[in-house]
Amino acid sequence: MLAALGSLASALWAGLHLRTLLLGAFFFLFFVDFLKSRRPKNYPPRPPRLPFLGNFFQLDIQQPHETLQKLMNKYGNLFSVEFGHFSTVLVSGMPLIKEVLTRPDQSLLNRPLMPIRERIFKRNGLIMSSGQEWKEQRRFALTTLRNFGLGKKSLEERIQEEARYLTDAIQEEKGQPFDPHFKINNAVSNIICSVTFGERFEYDDTQFQELLKLLDKAIHLESSLWCHLYNIFPWIMKFLPGSHQTVIKYWEKLKMFVIQVIENHRRDWNPDQPRDFIDAYLMEMAKHLEQNDEKVQAEIDRVLGQTQQPSMANRDQMPYTNAVIHEVQRMGNIIPLNAPREVAFDTTLGGYDLPKGTMVMTNLTALHRDPKEWATPDTFNPEHFLENGQFKKRESFMPFSIGKRVCIGEQLARAELFIFFTSLVQKFTFRPPANEKLSLKFRTAITLSPASYRICAIPRA
Repeated sequence: MLAALGSLASALWAGLHLRTLLLGAFFFLFFVDFLKSRRPKNYPPRPPRLPFLGNFFQLDIQQPHETLQKLMNKYGNLFSVEFGHFSTVLVSGMPLIKEVLTRPDQSLLNRPLMPIRERIFKRNGLIMSSGQEWKEQRRFALTTLRNFGLGKKSLEERIQEEARYLTDAIQEEKGQPFDPHFKINNAVSNIICSVTFGERFEYDDTQFQELLKLLDKAIHLESSLWCHLYNIFPWIMKFLPGSHQTVIKYWEKLKMFVIQVIENHRRDWNPDQPRDFIDAYLMEMAKHLEQNDEKVQAEIDRVLGQTQQPSMANRDQMPYTNAVIHEVQRMGNIIPLNAPREVAFDTTLGGYDLPKGTMVMTNLTALHRDPKEWATPDTFNPEHFLENGQFKKRESFMPFSIGKRVCIGEQLARAELFIFFTSLVQKFTFRPPANEKLSLKFRTAITLSPASYRICAIPRA
């Protein structure tokens, strides 16, 4: 009997051709893809998709937000796109964006976790965590940052001090062309380092400069084709070489630096005298276990003169400078699609059904360039934030997001923007090098940043 069954199996196997097997495998995978890509009848409309890849190749990786703008013009303010088996709903227009970001039922409060981020950071971190863990982390971070001077003079003094170091470093360039990228990165990083690590790093510190370059490369490479493919096919891509492996290697080096700083803190940690954020976090763990035109400079000169250090107390007296900073943020479009949200349970949005697990992105590019909201949406115009010469807040301006998941560093960032910007424009007039033209080209990474450029900082008399 067994011999007969074995002979039958051999005969059947011999009768099958490789082509038949491949065709069968293809139809099986196609059927699986069909099942995974099914959406509710009332799901937001989507452009035609490819099996397995979805709409991946319809997007320009270098400027995906521009491609999505074209799709928005075709499909409206609420449509969906797919990247592999990830379905994303893109939301545009003030009413819908506001509903997503401030929804009281908390159905859009979670963060989706992409495979490459999960590989690097697991499910840790304040920005990408969700649920109770996020609530506890955010509560602790806000309390600790407040204790270390968030919104108080002590933190403002740190920013002022760093602004002096930055202006001194730029002064050393003596008005000659230079790339300010890493000097500015160093200055901004030093504010976070002073709060987190209890120390700042000199601009000629080779180790810290190397870390800044690693971070810069990592966030740039994370938007590469290889990393996108990793997010679609992680079970295959984790075994293949490519820039996704380089990103992981860079982040591991950066994590090792932070781990070493934490270990150094552990050795001389005094729970009764926390020095910085790390000390406070160690204590919390122990507890659980147990624009620069002449008009800006004229306002600066009138309010501050050439010698007075800018402070947040001056901001209300400088509406034009404040308006220029806000307009830079609007035009700069640093986080064009905001940080994504994930539907925590089946819900509806704009009349469409969104099942649990759907990723939702808010189109800040469209909002910040919406002709219904801005008089000259594609032109740099500080008057967008002025009314009768006074600074005017705009509801449709939300570079830090809004709602319960508003950027935790908003107050810190606003202080840095005002003090750094005012300090630099107070001391220098910035001009492009002779025979060089500045452009608005950008470099796509997790955030948008200017393409490499040089600029002359001319000391003001």
